[in-house]
Amino acid sequence: MNSSQTYQLNQIAQIIGGTLVGKADFEIDRLSIDSRTLVLASNTLFFALEGDRHNGHDYIQDLYEKGVRAFVVRKPIEKDLFEDCNFISVKDTLKALQVLSSHHRKHFSYPVVAITGSNGKTIVKEWLYQVLNPYFRIVRSPKSYNSQVGVPISVWQMEKEDELAIFEAGISQSSEMGNLEEIIQPTGGIFTHLGTAHQENFEDSRSLLLEKIKLFKSCDWLVYCSDNAIVDQEIAAYCDEKTELLSWSKTKDASLQIFSVGHVDRYTCIKALYKGKEKTIRLPFSDVASIENAIHCWLTFLHLGLSDDNIRKGFLDLQPVAMRMELKEGQNNCLLINDFYNSDLSSLIITLDMQNQYAQGRKKTLILSDILQTGLDKENLYAQVAELIELNKVEKLVGIGDHISSQSDLFKCESIFYPNTETFLKTIDTKVFKNEIILIRGARNFRFERISSALQNKAHRTILEVNLTAMVHNLNYFRSLLDTKTKLMVMVKAFSYGSGSSEIANLLQYHRVDYLAVAIADEGVELRTEGIRTPIVVMNPELHSFETMLDYNLEPEIYSLSVLKNFESVIKKSGLKNYPIHLKLDTGMYRMGFVGSELDELIGYLKDNPHFYIRSVFSHLAGSDEEIHDDYTQSQINKFEVWTDKIRAEFPYQIDRHILNTSGIERFPKAQFEMVRLGIGLYGVSATNQNKLMNVSSLKTTISQIKWVDKDQTVGYSRKGKLNKKSRIGIIPIGYADGFNRKLSNGVGHVLVNGKTAPVVGNICMDMCMIDLTDIDAKEGDAVTIFGDDYSLNKMAEQLDTIPYEILTTVSRRVKRIYFQE
Repeated sequence: MNSSQTYQLNQIAQIIGGTLVGKADFEIDRLSIDSRTLVLASNTLFFALEGDRHNGHDYIQDLYEKGVRAFVVRKPIEKDLFEDCNFISVKDTLKALQVLSSHHRKHFSYPVVAITGSNGKTIVKEWLYQVLNPYFRIVRSPKSYNSQVGVPISVWQMEKEDELAIFEAGISQSSEMGNLEEIIQPTGGIFTHLGTAHQENFEDSRSLLLEKIKLFKSCDWLVYCSDNAIVDQEIAAYCDEKTELLSWSKTKDASLQIFSVGHVDRYTCIKALYKGKEKTIRLPFSDVASIENAIHCWLTFLHLGLSDDNIRKGFLDLQPVAMRMELKEGQNNCLLINDFYNSDLSSLIITLDMQNQYAQGRKKTLILSDILQTGLDKENLYAQVAELIELNKVEKLVGIGDHISSQSDLFKCESIFYPNTETFLKTIDTKVFKNEIILIRGARNFRFERISSALQNKAHRTILEVNLTAMVHNLNYFRSLLDTKTKLMVMVKAFSYGSGSSEIANLLQYHRVDYLAVAIADEGVELRTEGIRTPIVVMNPELHSFETMLDYNLEPEIYSLSVLKNFESVIKKSGLKNYPIHLKLDTGMYRMGFVGSELDELIGYLKDNPHFYIRSVFSHLAGSDEEIHDDYTQSQINKFEVWTDKIRAEFPYQIDRHILNTSGIERFPKAQFEMVRLGIGLYGVSATNQNKLMNVSSLKTTISQIKWVDKDQTVGYSRKGKLNKKSRIGIIPIGYADGFNRKLSNGVGHVLVNGKTAPVVGNICMDMCMIDLTDIDAKEGDAVTIFGDDYSLNKMAEQLDTIPYEILTTVSRRVKRIYFQE
């Protein structure tokens, strides 16, 4: 992130208490913390942050090669290796980043609004921005940058030309909010909601609340809902008399007294009293959370002096906040990244990073609208855009809008410009886009969703949504259970448990897992052809695939001497030496693997054999998810340790061991050895700690048709769906060919429609099925959830008397996968 204000390195060293080796007058206006998301190398200062599983110092060489010449480090660096480089040494690089941003914040005297709470922070921030943007030049947190790292990066964006700042702050541990308050130094605050998020790290909800409200220590005013008694009491007790408490309530006297909330169609009309006068707004939303978020904004607007007319207009024009970027399949082997509700410069950086992450050999194309209301002159603004495009190696630009078109000479890549979206849609031939990853990004009024619709594959209305943000959350949860040196192998076999192979592998590679595991060689080949470089283990290698495995650098599981000898014959022909293999031991699953009596022969065959290098030895646990089998599981672990000690003692190099699967990671942490294998847990399923994980996959469809069917009539094949009353039947386009199991027919299975469960009527057909909507307010085109956030995969597994694995892996490939990041 960059700021228009520049600092010299000697100033920065003094501010953060560091020692500078390099040019004192080297100027800085950009900060970076992640080598993967570097925007512009010139005038960038990189902070080498350290965590349990990452160390920024490891990427200095890569950044140097990209052109970065200034670093804040903790570890000594051999400056002779980096010509013309500048280093500031400090004791704590994260603290240095926070101190620098806190110093930067002190240069500005305009209002700064800070938002915290368990939910709603980003939505409230974005709605404040939507309504206030016509009247103020606003700087705000990009996306959900609200952490110990995200907040200083957000605050660094502040410039003297801004008139209002809006930042969100989030915590997950005690003693974190004080740091964020010192960085943001807010003049006003909004507390959105007290929920259970991160409560596991606090004694109770009260202690969580007390930590959060430290953000408002020096605020001039604070907006909150006083209907929660704990929130009302603790805020009143914490804030001193100089903080004006602006409360709203539906049940008692407050600064904004809500006395009526009514719903007409999909609008909500809210009436309230403010300073003795009646006020009214209409919202284009009707859900409880949106109403609560909007009232926080309403009271803030009133306090800031916005006129009633401008408030009413702002709320009527309010748009849903795009909390996610979608990755969809396009025509002609294209991938589409949809981010067509944001157009500011700072979040363009984030979406370009996502494009880089998933490009994997595809041509990079950017469809970009005018970037509105930045406060920058057009030439300066689009010069920065052009620099971003060049740095990220975007090969083709489609610019839409008068402003970007007027600056066409700034762009060096292949480019074409249109005055508006309508002209683009009328003149473009979608066939010109081939083998490209297309980032579609525009301001709301350009309605780029029409472009996405024109370019994406026209397919089945049944979709599987895959939440990549939730997947990363789950990955980090399991990493938090591991020792810092424990490696992680992630299972991506069976189309990544139905979620999609290359898309998931790309994400895991980006987050630097140590190994990927597939079932058969063809799955590994597909990943390699999509640009996956992470080591890949083939768990069930077939003899005919050995040559292919060598061609694509795939590492086989070896489970018998016959397989080992067959693989050796192929290696000998290739002339390769020390090829990595993974030995499978059978400690009690009684599936594939070497047993104890075979170890001596195995060791004798491999010892001093020049063709093989044992990368790891592993085994499978038979019942690690069930307490009833704990003694047996422990006996497997004990046997594994004895056997692997015997093997490792005979070889002069490190051989990793792994026996823990998802449930083993959670239930047997002492058996981590050097590596563990993560499978179904990545996708949000746990036998013991389901509340710690987020759902990843949601299978959804829509209602194709609704009809009334008389009593005593039958619905579907074999006339199984006999009706005992006149019923309203919905037809949905999902059947057993899509993975909706036929055993869910005739009322066994249910789906979710507008928050209510609808039973399946009659037999499930190949491509569709029928559901009972008699008691549900629904219309054709409404969404139907087969499983997802609000209707769990585990519930369907119980109905089928099976396991979640089976359901996920049987979702047909004809069901379109849509990937999104929040």
